[in-house]
Amino acid sequence: MPRMLDVSDDVRAEIGDEEADRLLAGDDAPGSYDCTSCRTPGDSEQERTSTVLFVGEETAVLAFAHATCIPSQVVPVSEEQLRGAVRSITGEDAAPRTPGSEPAPPAPPASPAPPAPIPTSDRQATLGITCGLVLVKEELHPALVVEPNGPIARPGSAGLEDDFLPLLIEHGFAPVTDMNTLPAPVAGWSALLAMGKLHAVLQPGTAGSQQAWWQAHQPLAVSDGWRTAANKAKTVLMYAAPSGAIGHQPREDLMRQALEKAAEDGKLVAASMPLAGT
Repeated sequence: MPRMLDVSDDVRAEIGDEEADRLLAGDDAPGSYDCTSCRTPGDSEQERTSTVLFVGEETAVLAFAHATCIPSQVVPVSEEQLRGAVRSITGEDAAPRTPGSEPAPPAPPASPAPPAPIPTSDRQATLGITCGLVLVKEELHPALVVEPNGPIARPGSAGLEDDFLPLLIEHGFAPVTDMNTLPAPVAGWSALLAMGKLHAVLQPGTAGSQQAWWQAHQPLAVSDGWRTAANKAKTVLMYAAPSGAIGHQPREDLMRQALEKAAEDGKLVAASMPLAGT
């Protein structure tokens, strides 16, 4: 029986037209499944269902999700994490992925790969993300606060300048001058929440697709209050500051003070983006 499946162009390119058509016809797709995002049951015969392909260096695992939770997409993960996820479910190693081969049988998702280091002029920097609730116009909003552990150079640059904020501004983020003003939306970006944890921040890719701008080394746990607010608003605020501007703050009130200080110093940009997943 045909399934109510969404197969994105990126997923189709990975698995091939023949396999994609078999899925749509119902030959290789399960009727019922556990959503890879919210972990509740789904039925591809009764509701729109997304195909989500987790891809490692040599292995691929196809999973399914409610289309209302997450769009059909390709999610890069580390080979070790992907094989570990398959072993935990099947007790066996995943089959190697070769050109033209079919993906491995459906399984719950693996944790995304470690964050890719961002090159600077003389060393590597990584992004740190803190999840917290930010009060804007007397309403609490779920927010991500991003700060690298070192200066971020423009790709190909040999200089020592920190271009972290200018690069984000070029992608649509705006300088923050007032923390009581909601950041404007940024096109093509989203925050990926799966199984109640933050997995990635996605940015626009090629041909309308998305790719990971940041991926968690281990899925990042969020508070019940943050998750509830995010699921209610379906929108997440993202604030970003250069290295050393925010620091590690143990409480949300101290985080707010640090954000206000960074804004006053002209060292804070922000944008709002939709929440993908639950």
